[in-house]
Amino acid sequence: MSDIIQRFAQIADHQAILTRYPFPDRRQAWLDRLQLNIPELQCLDALSEAGGAQYQAPAVDVRPKGIAPQGDAQGIAAIAEAARREPGGIQTPAQLALQSAQAHSNLHAFIELAGETQIAEQAQAARERFQDGLQVPLLAVPVAVKDLMSVRGFHLTGGSGGPTTGAEATDAVAVQRLRSAGAIIVGTTNLHELAYGITSVNPHFSAVVNPRSADHIPGGSSGGSAAAVAAGIVRAAIGTDTAGSIRIPAACCGVVGFKPTYDAISRQGAMDLGPTLDHLGPITQSVDDSALLFSVMAGLPAQVPERLADLQGVRVGIPRRYFFEPLAADVSRAMDAAIARLKADGAELVHIDIPGVQEASALQFATLCSEATAIHWERLLARPDSLGEDVRVRLEIGQLFPAIWYTRAQGARKSLAQNFQSAMQGIDILLTPTLRTTAPPNGTKSLQVGDTQMPLHAAVTSLTLPFNLTGMPAISLPCGTGDNGLPVGLQLAALHNHDWRLLAVAARAELLLKDSYQ
Repeated sequence: MSDIIQRFAQIADHQAILTRYPFPDRRQAWLDRLQLNIPELQCLDALSEAGGAQYQAPAVDVRPKGIAPQGDAQGIAAIAEAARREPGGIQTPAQLALQSAQAHSNLHAFIELAGETQIAEQAQAARERFQDGLQVPLLAVPVAVKDLMSVRGFHLTGGSGGPTTGAEATDAVAVQRLRSAGAIIVGTTNLHELAYGITSVNPHFSAVVNPRSADHIPGGSSGGSAAAVAAGIVRAAIGTDTAGSIRIPAACCGVVGFKPTYDAISRQGAMDLGPTLDHLGPITQSVDDSALLFSVMAGLPAQVPERLADLQGVRVGIPRRYFFEPLAADVSRAMDAAIARLKADGAELVHIDIPGVQEASALQFATLCSEATAIHWERLLARPDSLGEDVRVRLEIGQLFPAIWYTRAQGARKSLAQNFQSAMQGIDILLTPTLRTTAPPNGTKSLQVGDTQMPLHAAVTSLTLPFNLTGMPAISLPCGTGDNGLPVGLQLAALHNHDWRLLAVAARAELLLKDSYQ
């Protein structure tokens, strides 16, 4: 047993008494789980005293910088345009989405589907708003919502077991804005329980199946949302992202996933996991679709990104250290090919380093373990058996973390955010892979990444979580396929509040890369 685990064993012997947790017999399960995170624990143990103010997310100022959808509308804009021409058919796209969801029930993408009456009532409300002359940019667009936020008329489970209350009486703010824009909610999607995991293997509602390959994970925690979009059930779904839970399943399933600047979309009405890390955002079939949903959910005028004729004048930062080391060989080749296409289109490539980013996984681990346990502590005390084992043990180990580790981690987050800010001076966009590999096989606990054997969680989350720690906007889009035929994800990121610049470059990159992945 390593020294750090021995020290946690000593903490475990006393902490359950202090917190009055009535299940000290689970001590060995806690220590076994902590074994997976020895590098993070050692990093936290070595953090120096953090001086100065603790990390605080910057104020949000995501101003409209896109353009209104044009006459050549595609994707969800085309659905809305067709409904405006023929208002009598407003409920037809939602009805088709329900039929598709039922036909794809083997994917376990949904926890609850809307009934015919719900669809008819939503369609009528959208039709009345349109006829009253109100702006309904998402008229008739079917949308799926991750079962982690309140949706009027649906049960809120968080993907978890145990008793549930009746159907929700109100919508989360983001959902209410979608409805006001004319969207029709067709169902709530499956997820990794409480959004606390990356496989979307849910012991209560079945494991979500990746439409690209049933033998590989769909990613998580928003696996149901990504699967529903990848299967073509809907063009747009809503997810949450605490360590990559929008971008990871988007990469695994070959779709677009956008995590905006922290709090650009209100989280009111959504269940918390790690409040300083949680983000809401869209998973869609295109960057334009993501931009439209983002603008509506953020309370902005509905818009798509400005059209870039090329990438002349766009400076793209390439952080080779950490973000590209190690990578699976097929992912590395896909990245090189994508970078070459962006360069040929005029992008200026700048190789940069982000000091301190190698500590990101440790900072995320301390922050999320502490916050998630605090959020769900009463549930853990009252109904621990209603939780799946993997989520229960992660919540249990959070009680063992020293408070000084959490506060030091927040100070280190502040330094990391400043380091990104400094390294990206004069840089428009940061480019990285979304994942170090393609979608991992089902049931795997670790992955061989190049010459390095990595625990599954590290291999999957290490490239996405830095942008949760800092609150920077980031987007994943497909950029090719691996040797196994599965999609490779390209991640682009920008500084706080530069969401529309990020989306504009992402839309151009999507166009340049569209023939690299089918």
